[in-house]
Amino acid sequence: MYKRLSIVMFPFLLVALIGASVWGYLEHQEKNTILIKAENQYQRAFHDLSFHMDKLHTELGNTLAVNSTAEPSYRKGLVNVWRLTSQAQSDITQLPLTLLPFNKTEDFLANMANYSYRMSVRDMTKQPLTETEIKTLSSLYDHSAEITKEIRGVQDKVMTNNLRWMDVEMALASENEVHDNAIIDGFSIVDKKVGAYEELNWGPGSMGMLSQKKISMLSGNEMTADQIKQKAAQFLGQADTANMQVVENGGNSPENQSFSVVVPSGTGGADSAQMDYTKKGGHLIYFMKPRDVKESKFDLRQARDIANEFLDQHEYKDMSAVSYDQYQNIANIIFAKREKDVTIYPQQISVKVALDTLEVIGLQATDYIYGQVQRNIGQPKITAAEARKQLSPNMKVTGESLAIIKNDLDEEVLCHEFIGKMNNNLYRVYINADLGMEEKIETIRPDQAQAAANKTT
Repeated sequence: MYKRLSIVMFPFLLVALIGASVWGYLEHQEKNTILIKAENQYQRAFHDLSFHMDKLHTELGNTLAVNSTAEPSYRKGLVNVWRLTSQAQSDITQLPLTLLPFNKTEDFLANMANYSYRMSVRDMTKQPLTETEIKTLSSLYDHSAEITKEIRGVQDKVMTNNLRWMDVEMALASENEVHDNAIIDGFSIVDKKVGAYEELNWGPGSMGMLSQKKISMLSGNEMTADQIKQKAAQFLGQADTANMQVVENGGNSPENQSFSVVVPSGTGGADSAQMDYTKKGGHLIYFMKPRDVKESKFDLRQARDIANEFLDQHEYKDMSAVSYDQYQNIANIIFAKREKDVTIYPQQISVKVALDTLEVIGLQATDYIYGQVQRNIGQPKITAAEARKQLSPNMKVTGESLAIIKNDLDEEVLCHEFIGKMNNNLYRVYINADLGMEEKIETIRPDQAQAAANKTT
């Protein structure tokens, strides 16, 4: 009987064994294909990084070789520097370096891209390059040469020894300390050398200076957790702070120091209120009370009015709705500060309103907090009628006012703001009120049109 059963079962077992072997082989082949594809992508990104850094060094040299008064040549060179730096940043993001300390090099490239872009869009006939800026470009030329040399050295080792980036990824993911990996060692050396560079004068608008500037903008003293609880209770209109949970964030990094507050709901559900405050001054950055909003009983105009009243009650005075959206029965209204009949776009607050009960369930005030600076709003040197000549004659203007915006150099400028229709689209156009040139054009979506038309109400 067993012999007969074995004879019957043997073919099935043999087929199953062959099937399992074929399946295992195909799985192995598929895995190898994926690994080879990932390795090829890493190798391509690495060699592209080496190429772009070499071209970047050459472009900086070419830019410095022409006279600083030759505006077209300098502008072209700076645009190329910005483009190549951006490409190098993109190459780095495609490499498995997330677990490797490489932030100093990434910050350096980010500042270089920002620096070259701000100068390339500047009118050099009125603001020629200064000696300090030329000195900074010369330093960038020298530094890029050193970075290129180091990366080429790593590239030579990769090609000579057939090194694999997949080994780098596995080594970085391993908890064991890595002692001998040419790629990791090479990139670590690059980052250490960049970190040792003398601090460059990146000018206003650099990444580092913007962070420092934001901290210096905050008013008030350092807050304690208990003081933050009191602020949260006042904002929510409740007296009891016992159930509030406060966590301090940021560690030793001044620009990130804040407090997070969680206020459990009375029902013990997931709709606990969450709030973030700056440590310096105790300014509310963020408020959210998440919950499901299953229907819309009210419209956007009613939501805007409730949001405006909410801001006024919490001492955000003189705010005007500039746009709003609706998503999943929630209205998101953006307000900007108004001063002397001028809309100050850099100082904004976003408010979320549930359209079932008109409850305010969210607030984002980062731009408002850091936009509270002393402004001297002067009179426009160019009239609205003169500025209007910069618009297309085919545009039907439906609104005009004064506004402060940030231009491409991250500078606040006073503009004539025109809202107009053309080609069945609604546009917002900003014309510099001192120079008469176009600063920015925005397309207004249909669902934002009502806010644009009623922003001063």
